[in-house]
Amino acid sequence: MSRFWKIALIVVAVLVVGGVAFRLLHKPGAEPGAGGHHRQSAQNGGAPGAQGANGQDNSPVPVTVEPTVKQNVPVYLTALGTVTALNTVTVNPQISGQQLMTINFQEGQAVKKGEVIAEIDPRTYQAAYDQAVAKQKQDEASLATAISTLDRNQKLVANGYVAALNIDTYRNNVDQLKATVIADAAAVRSAKVQLDFTKIISPIDGVAGIRQVDPGNIVSTTTNIVTLTQIHPIYIIFNLPEQNLEAVRNSFQNGADKLEVIALDRADAHPLDTTGALQVVDNQIDTTTGTFKLRAIFNNPTSTLWPGQFVNVRLRVRTVQGGLVIPAQAVQRGPDGDFVYKLQQDQTVAMQPVHVAGEVGDSHVMVSSGLDDGDQVVTEGQFRLKPGSKVKALKPGEVPAVQVTADGNKGKQGGKRRASAG
Repeated sequence: MSRFWKIALIVVAVLVVGGVAFRLLHKPGAEPGAGGHHRQSAQNGGAPGAQGANGQDNSPVPVTVEPTVKQNVPVYLTALGTVTALNTVTVNPQISGQQLMTINFQEGQAVKKGEVIAEIDPRTYQAAYDQAVAKQKQDEASLATAISTLDRNQKLVANGYVAALNIDTYRNNVDQLKATVIADAAAVRSAKVQLDFTKIISPIDGVAGIRQVDPGNIVSTTTNIVTLTQIHPIYIIFNLPEQNLEAVRNSFQNGADKLEVIALDRADAHPLDTTGALQVVDNQIDTTTGTFKLRAIFNNPTSTLWPGQFVNVRLRVRTVQGGLVIPAQAVQRGPDGDFVYKLQQDQTVAMQPVHVAGEVGDSHVMVSSGLDDGDQVVTEGQFRLKPGSKVKALKPGEVPAVQVTADGNKGKQGGKRRASAG
């Protein structure tokens, strides 16, 4: 090794040893004498949360508590649904080979049943109708003549002026002309129907979509003019797991007028329409998905629900009378299941296992076991607790007092607060 590198290594070693010695000599609280002891006492003595002789914090932990509440709780099943039009009609001409003359609807606007939404050139069919009417009148005139001839000859038969055989011929001629007139009337009605088909009528109350053909084109019976959708009322179709089938069928068949169905937006925050009602439970289970199909009907007065829209659906199957309800944030997840911190009479807390039976709105849950009416449970500050911890119970919305430590740092008793469920 060269002399240069030996000198460099010696310099580095001296710097390291000097740095370690400096840190040891200037370590906080390491000064001898009463000064160091006085600083430590000022930091620990007398402040809230001070440690006892055993080194543990004996001050009460500030927490928010709320009582259990007994109330009637509706039980909902949730699913993702698809909005479907009550009726969907693709409008096609019923005659072909003629020119489309006019379009009488506005795309995206509502149309009424019976309105003329388009017209086809009627001249050919008008001519056919006029011919049928004329033919009927001609044959009716021939029938009148034949009836008159028959009546005159019947009077002459008694005097022997006309043979009885000829009377039979006259009578058969009248019957033949009567049948011809009946056929003419049918031909007139047929021609009238064809003529009426030149006016394309809306078959339902609905909303017109985008038109598929422009005026001036030759149309046929396969030409799509427009698609109409009926949205007042409207359907929502959704699926539920097969294990819910019994509960739904029992509620649907056992005297319930109509099961309530609520349609919510994609964030499950706001109802999209007035409450709907379950209308149909499908007659089979889909073996590929293990689900069964249901259909609910909504009045949809403000047209909030739109065909093809995806919505979240809540189906109320029953109502639990006197269920115990607590804030959802009180429930903690442990290795052995759900539990809450229950406030004891001596202002300590105990871990209480509970069974959550279902959600109640967006911020509460119903418990089926583990608690009684009026029990106090901790809803905020659980992260500082353990079984037997002494607590200072606060009402929802109360903020713990701010304490100042001896070193000048500020801290909130009870730690970070979350939004209250109330």
